[in-house]
Amino acid sequence: MKHQLQVCLTPALIPLYKMEDFIVVVIDIFRATTSICYGIENGATAIIPVSKVEECHAYREIEPGHLLAAERDGEIVEGFDFGNSPFSYTKEKVAGKTIVLTTTNGTQALHLSRKAKKIVIGSFLNLTALCNWLKTQDENILLVCSGWKNNFNLEDTLFAGAVVERLQSATFVADDPAIAANDLYRIAKDDLDGYLKKTSHSERLKALGIEADIEFCLRVDLTTAIPVLEGDALVKLV
Repeated sequence: MKHQLQVCLTPALIPLYKMEDFIVVVIDIFRATTSICYGIENGATAIIPVSKVEECHAYREIEPGHLLAAERDGEIVEGFDFGNSPFSYTKEKVAGKTIVLTTTNGTQALHLSRKAKKIVIGSFLNLTALCNWLKTQDENILLVCSGWKNNFNLEDTLFAGAVVERLQSATFVADDPAIAANDLYRIAKDDLDGYLKKTSHSERLKALGIEADIEFCLRVDLTTAIPVLEGDALVKLV
């Protein structure tokens, strides 16, 4: 039996999908899902994604031992421990800790996907581990691109295309967005960094002086951990 391999190009399109039929991979390459993968790899006990800054802030009194991370428009929200730069998620900072995280795009896409059979987190950092696991799942797969404020973006679509490239087989039937994402990835794969330098989000991040984050987010197979949503928290898939 063939399974569906589909790509949702922006969270605005999520209502078009019957999420209950899919394992969902949430993608926010610059930078939320990259940071989540790195944090879980580096020993974070859990990462709790919330939609709003106010929800994140509420944890300060509920669980004073939690680290609070909030980002809006690429910048750390004032009063929080850090934002969503992957360099904030080192072993020294996050090992043994629970982090409450809200971001402009990634956590929103995750919450809109909550009816899925299972939600996992994808980034270039865990590309091979993620794809190897997806190949073992006897389920339809939906790759959800977080985009930018409900609009299409290139970096998430390219990563979706990289996953499609690795899962292409007689087992899966790709939809048109998946085929398009894969075609884009094939154009860009020999120089991902060069291709993505022209993206609007990379321009936003460069304006903030954090080009190093962009370079880090495009590193392939730096981690093997696959974050999975269990209840309200992202934990390491075992």
